Amino acid sequence: MLVGIGSRNEWSNAVPAAERMRTSLRASTMNMWQRCRRLVGTCAIAWVSFSSAIAQSGPEVCGNPFINHYGPYDYRTAGPTVRKIVEEVHFTPGIETMTRPKNTMFHEMGQDVEYTLSVFPNHHRALITMERLSIRWKQDPAPGSKLPVECWFDRAVRYRPDDTVARALFAQFLGRRNRSADAVRHLEFASDQAKENALSQYNIGLVFLELGQHERALRQAHRALSMGYTRTDLADSLKKIGKWADPATN
Repeated sequence: MLVGIGSRNEWSNAVPAAERMRTSLRASTMNMWQRCRRLVGTCAIAWVSFSSAIAQSGPEVCGNPFINHYGPYDYRTAGPTVRKIVEEVHFTPGIETMTRPKNTMFHEMGQDVEYTLSVFPNHHRALITMERLSIRWKQDPAPGSKLPVECWFDRAVRYRPDDTVARALFAQFLGRRNRSADAVRHLEFASDQAKENALSQYNIGLVFLELGQHERALRQAHRALSMGYTRTDLADSLKKIGKWADPATN
């Protein structure tokens, strides 16, 4: 399971790429995910009926994330006052859990999440919620949002290319749609950006594992280990499927 993204606070607050995406993205739709696994092995296949597998990204489709009537702000560095102004109205706990709208009808909570992502393009939890809304209503864009889900991920990484959390979440999104090559490209970029951040390198490895990229996952595990990161979940998972190898010794 993924642990803590970018800085320690980023990964823990934003949802560790695999564990929180599993709990957050599946919490309220667990039965649907289980049915998908039984019927087709992956939700990406069932999801194609209401979420196009064709790329929907870039400025012509998704607009300019640097322009908004308020902000935009980098969520990682935005101060508590700025966060509070937006989140107390447009990203309340009820909206994040899709259980209690504040400003809209129940089926239009995407409006508030869209507002949040327009102010904070790389708001990690809002990105997850937008995808969950799309899944819940089987619509893309999610009701209340003007843009497809992929656009919000695309805007996040164009706004802050060095945001390794947003990259990992985007990679997972793409992986669930059988677009492994695109997902790998984002993870490789994220790994370059993470540099000597062992926690980020480790979590990127866990996403590689989710994608079935075992050699890359192993490389990330070795890299994190060489930086002193000792958590064993990634190594244990690789051992379980016979893909682990100890790092070479000099």
